[in-house]
Amino acid sequence: MKNVDVLFVHPNGAPFVYQGLSTTYSAIEPPIWAALLANHVRVKGHTTAIIDCEAERFDVAASTQAILDYETKLVAVVVYGQQPSASTQNMHAASLLCKKLREEKIEAKVLLLGLHPSAVARQTINREAADFVCQGEGMYTITALLNGDMNKISDLEKVPGLWYRDNGHVKFTKPAEIVDQKDLEAELPGMAWDLLPMDKYRTSNWHAMSNGGDRMPFASLYTSLGCPFQCSFCCINAPFGNNNVENWDYGRNKFRFWDPNFIIKEFEEIHQRGIRNVKIADEMFVLNKSHFLKLCHLIKERNYDFNIWAYARIDTVREEYLAPLKEAGVEWLALGIESGNAVVRKDVVKGKFTSVNITDLVQKIKDAGINIIGNYIFGLPEDNHETMQETLDLATDLNCEFSNFYSTMAYPGSKLYLDAMIHRWELPDSYVGFSQHSYETTPLRTNFLSPAEVLAFRDKAFDTYHQNDKYLQSIKSKFGDKIHDDLVAMSKHKLKRKLLGD
Repeated sequence: MKNVDVLFVHPNGAPFVYQGLSTTYSAIEPPIWAALLANHVRVKGHTTAIIDCEAERFDVAASTQAILDYETKLVAVVVYGQQPSASTQNMHAASLLCKKLREEKIEAKVLLLGLHPSAVARQTINREAADFVCQGEGMYTITALLNGDMNKISDLEKVPGLWYRDNGHVKFTKPAEIVDQKDLEAELPGMAWDLLPMDKYRTSNWHAMSNGGDRMPFASLYTSLGCPFQCSFCCINAPFGNNNVENWDYGRNKFRFWDPNFIIKEFEEIHQRGIRNVKIADEMFVLNKSHFLKLCHLIKERNYDFNIWAYARIDTVREEYLAPLKEAGVEWLALGIESGNAVVRKDVVKGKFTSVNITDLVQKIKDAGINIIGNYIFGLPEDNHETMQETLDLATDLNCEFSNFYSTMAYPGSKLYLDAMIHRWELPDSYVGFSQHSYETTPLRTNFLSPAEVLAFRDKAFDTYHQNDKYLQSIKSKFGDKIHDDLVAMSKHKLKRKLLGD
């Protein structure tokens, strides 16, 4: 039996949230937060391990057995994802796992942490078979638990950011501090790459278009934490709120970034492992130019041959940034375009886009040799059939190398979720219902359209775009026959939808 102080577990939610896409098309990404937290506790003198149930393709039974093979004080079930939606939708797998561990009468304490537990901590501790719920980033909560006696209420009361039960009553402690910018490298000194099954990760099929279709090996990492923007549909900042625990402030955050001279060591680690496909998972990489331009310079200086995917907002990209990004190996920029209608964008705090010519900027990015994945959302509060068609028309005109079409979800931790609770709008009746690709998916209704109308439009829009001859010919011309044929096969994969009568 292996003995560690804390065991981090990434539950396998993929089969529940992606339907058949999980076997072939969806990415398998390293659990960044589990790897960051594991390195944090090692720095604090504790022993640890990671079980990535998704990468190992473990079902609930296999996941449970893998956990029981360890003797540990604490099992930390980490419910994060590289995209905001990936937390709540993964709660289904986390919930099943916690229930199974309780049935097995595991001796270790079980902690649930991540974006969803932070956003709705009281709900989570009331619903789930976990001993504790962490509200916040997790590092100071976990080390305080390990340094005390988890069976003593007097010790639990001293643990920041903790929800627990005392004689059947739910209690919570003072909020945990956010890791300060000046302490970031000391408290979160990179990822515990050695604890991850790096040979099992693969990137998204579209990301590999620029790599001849080779999706493995693959790595993802953060160079910054949080986001300074407050888009109402986004929940990315839920773990970073810093108000009192019962009145979690979704709007406040601390945007922090590792020093480029520090983070380049992570890229060197990736390079040494022979990994070319890299995702910079920052919610907003192209933002602080002193940060990302310096990092681009350091990567270029070392002659790494990366195929990098990074995120940006339309209104933060400047033409002078494009050459340094390309030279560093940024082959893909994921752009949050969201909507083709300015009124719809302004309503969800994306109004700055009115000062940007989206078409011109997209063309400049393409001219710089950088591919684009356009991200669009259907069913925002002010959307109707006409405005959603505007969004689809814009996507078709831009003809990005790939496009993601999402239905609006009121994710816990977002302003839309708070609005939905206040106004009693219909929400998914299951965790999996928050997944864009699940059978149970239930988008948020708009001021004019039902959830079913939004979903039907989204699914039709995906087919219309990716089966369009203009688009397919551009893919064939740029990436070749194999990529074209793979994309055609992917576009024919039909998702079943309960809401649409399937």
